[in-house]
Amino acid sequence: MAEQMADSVLYEVSDGLAVITINRPDAMNAMNTAAKVALRDALESAAADTAVRAVLLTATGRAFCVGQDLKEHVGKLDEARESGSGNALSTVQEHYNPIVRAITEMPKPVVAGVNGVAAGAGFGFALACDYRVVADSASFNTSFAGVALTADSGISWTLPRLIGQSRAADLLLFPRSISAQDAHELGIANKLVPAADLAAEAAAVARTLASGPTVAYAALKESLAHGAGHTLSETLKKEDELQTKAGASQDHTIAVQAFLNKEKPKYLGR
Repeated sequence: MAEQMADSVLYEVSDGLAVITINRPDAMNAMNTAAKVALRDALESAAADTAVRAVLLTATGRAFCVGQDLKEHVGKLDEARESGSGNALSTVQEHYNPIVRAITEMPKPVVAGVNGVAAGAGFGFALACDYRVVADSASFNTSFAGVALTADSGISWTLPRLIGQSRAADLLLFPRSISAQDAHELGIANKLVPAADLAAEAAAVARTLASGPTVAYAALKESLAHGAGHTLSETLKKEDELQTKAGASQDHTIAVQAFLNKEKPKYLGR
């Protein structure tokens, strides 16, 4: 099933995989209001759709997403100044936060296919995903301090957890382009592939997850998020809770039987 949430975001579901494509290539996939609303709605649709077992977030053109559309943003800054009461950055609460929550909280894996530069909020979106397949020509940039802003899109939470507090502070305080190779070494990119192979490789990873044990993946995702902010004792309790749920799934029974029969399991996602 193919659908356009808006011209700026494409949405397609097939065989348990939702492919969400940011589609403003002439603007390097900068996020104007229409694109932010469309991306938020597409992600929330994928999260709510029980037929969707994994999501691939990618983009057209030479950029993944360069963050806020600054041309539109300038107009909103002028409006805020003229009115004396407006908040030019209400978009964080209205759009960026729901986008990141939709990615991180949906009970199914989300793969980022990073085809080009990911900057600002675009970097944040990629970091919010569970797995990043990155073209060797791509790059990353926190960007925020370069336009006298602080972090958003969850990047102050995700980045230090991936690369450590000190390195995260360095990249945020001194924004600069980080090559795909450096991102791979830092642990930002899970898989580095030739640019020509990015679409196929990212789709292959996402389709593998879409045909896997969805309940177990959801539990793993929840367990990792929980463990990042809780004690070992609390995490052990959460693991027990989630393992009980995974153990009761049909997919667990299918996996065990397939193992005993020396067959490849065919998961149902429940």
